[in-house]
Amino acid sequence: MARASSSILIFLRQNPRALKKPNTQLRYLTIETKDCDFTEVAQQICKIIRTKPRWENTLSSEYPSLNFSDPRFVREVLKQQSSVLLSVRFFLWLSSRKGFSPDPISCNAVFNALVEAKACSAAQSFLKSTGFSPKPVSLESYARCLWEAGRIKEACDVFESLKGAGVCPSIGTWNAALSGCLKARRTDMVWKLYQEMMEYGVVADVETVGCLIRGFCDDNEVLKGYGLLSQVLEDGVVPGKAAFNRLISEFCKEKEYTKVSELLHTMIVMNCAPDNFTYQEVINWLCKKGRPYEGFRIFNDLKDRGYAPDIVMYTTMIHGLCTMGRLGEARKLWFEMIDKGFHPNKYTYSVIIHGFCKSGILRQAQMCREMCDKGFRPSKYTYNNMIHWFCKSGNLEQAWILCKEMGDKGFRPSKNIYDTMIHGFCKIGNFKQARIICKEMSDKGYKETTVNCNAMMTGLCLHGRTDQAYNMFKKLP
Repeated sequence: MARASSSILIFLRQNPRALKKPNTQLRYLTIETKDCDFTEVAQQICKIIRTKPRWENTLSSEYPSLNFSDPRFVREVLKQQSSVLLSVRFFLWLSSRKGFSPDPISCNAVFNALVEAKACSAAQSFLKSTGFSPKPVSLESYARCLWEAGRIKEACDVFESLKGAGVCPSIGTWNAALSGCLKARRTDMVWKLYQEMMEYGVVADVETVGCLIRGFCDDNEVLKGYGLLSQVLEDGVVPGKAAFNRLISEFCKEKEYTKVSELLHTMIVMNCAPDNFTYQEVINWLCKKGRPYEGFRIFNDLKDRGYAPDIVMYTTMIHGLCTMGRLGEARKLWFEMIDKGFHPNKYTYSVIIHGFCKSGILRQAQMCREMCDKGFRPSKYTYNNMIHWFCKSGNLEQAWILCKEMGDKGFRPSKNIYDTMIHGFCKIGNFKQARIICKEMSDKGYKETTVNCNAMMTGLCLHGRTDQAYNMFKKLP
């Protein structure tokens, strides 16, 4: 028998699912009563495999008279072994022995266990190395495994094998195929598979409808998805929340508030209560549309009704409150979020820092330091925003410190930031610092412009150094 592919070996060493699921058994064996003679020795072998790290080197010598190639013995060991990891390892060891020829039942058991463990590559390699043909039900499971992993080409090949054998996949497998194509952004395959599904006479279910609605949305044909939803609702079919949420999200982007309201009402009427994700989309849309007061009202109503906002919803609402200039309530919500056990992330910090900047409350540097202490790296936008507002408030030294820090973090300050600081330092008469910034600006690849020269000459004049300003003017090109 050919040596097993490295994919199986990689699975044995790295697959966390098999390691974390010791109770994943090979339940696909039918052992006849005459195999019971092997029960005791199989139990002993399984114990050795579980407890000894290098059992492959000693197992043959410990049982010199045992025929390890007997299919009945192999099946019994696979039946007794509770770990797919160890079962595959045992099967590979047997395959390396001279004269071993695996029987179909044992092969099917190992293959099914690999599929159940979502080890697509190992299952594929196992098929190639053994050359056996799984039963249709096993191939269907394998196809679903491939669809879920986004391995579209291999899954299509398995589908063709099934259809070539005259087997029509179940509706669950068709749905897995549609969902897998959506995850892979292959809507072309979604419509192709759905057409084949109809030709086979397979009746679509609620999950199928949800996939089709998502497919329409991915193709920017939201109204078709909405039309399909309306059609199935008339037939008494209510898709899952995922379909409603996707349509709500798309209509929020298109600012179709009427459609959003209709969908929310429909969800409630159809006993498909909106969840956190649904309301998150609505609140986010209201805040972006300039209606944060309504978003804040919905947010508070949700809490009163027992909903538990997540970190995304808190961040969205904090951003909305900052947009309204309600920094006090934003900070209150910040601490409420922390009390609920949510730790601010990079985006939450960026939102509240921007709010402080916009309102002229100079707590940004403290928040930025706290953000860095938590291991989050401020974005270029956050740095530029803070520097701009420090300059505007006259705190130029802090602005310069942040500018240097920004460079140390690998960000390149914008030309506008340099211009703002040069203008600020010239205005207070610190021309030495202004020249230092001009040099760094040049080192960063920015050309000195008329704006910088005008700022420098204006500052010199304001501080009674008109001669220097005039000399500088004469040197202009």
